[in-house]
Amino acid sequence: MNIKISASMLGAELSELGSEAVRAKESGSDWIHFDVMDGKFVDNISFGASVQQAISRKGDFFFDTHLMVSRPDQQLGYFIKSGSKMITFHIESESDADHTINVIHRAGLMAGIAIKPTTPAESVFPFLEKLDMVLVMTVEPGYGGQGFLNYTLPKIKKIRERADEVRPSLMIEVDGGINADTAPLVIEAGADVLVSGTYLFGASDMKKAIQALKA
Repeated sequence: MNIKISASMLGAELSELGSEAVRAKESGSDWIHFDVMDGKFVDNISFGASVQQAISRKGDFFFDTHLMVSRPDQQLGYFIKSGSKMITFHIESESDADHTINVIHRAGLMAGIAIKPTTPAESVFPFLEKLDMVLVMTVEPGYGGQGFLNYTLPKIKKIRERADEVRPSLMIEVDGGINADTAPLVIEAGADVLVSGTYLFGASDMKKAIQALKA
């Protein structure tokens, strides 16, 4: 299995986001995970498209954009233009999922759906054949540095089993509490893209930390 690492900018030194993205890429991170929070879908507020655009001037990054917003359909245009390569939105949001996927694909980007820890795996089944990725939140969305929720593991396995039947190429991403201890658990369950923020950016040697996740 080809495991990808997506370094979450929530765990970076916020006053040096451009340099931190470069550091993550040079350390071996495949993607840069860019969390967008609107203060409504989740309590917190994070980054906007202008911040992503500023970071993109520092290098050629694969921006893995995660929209934790109530109306992702109203935000797509901004993040399509600011350098996103993958846009993931929440099934629990107020936007029509089919329409949102179509807009992302028409722009030539990859599309993903995210689900919160308590949302059933079956909620994404109707869309699997159209999706490039499903993001399973392994913590409650909104804040970095939370502990991994073990009860999300069976959900990863369920999605992988269904995807193997209808969309074998589907990637499953996990986000929340991912470190060297929890990475083997989610990989065994069927995940192949691991989001990590605090663990990576807080490591004394990020390259070794990334290698530990992939191992």
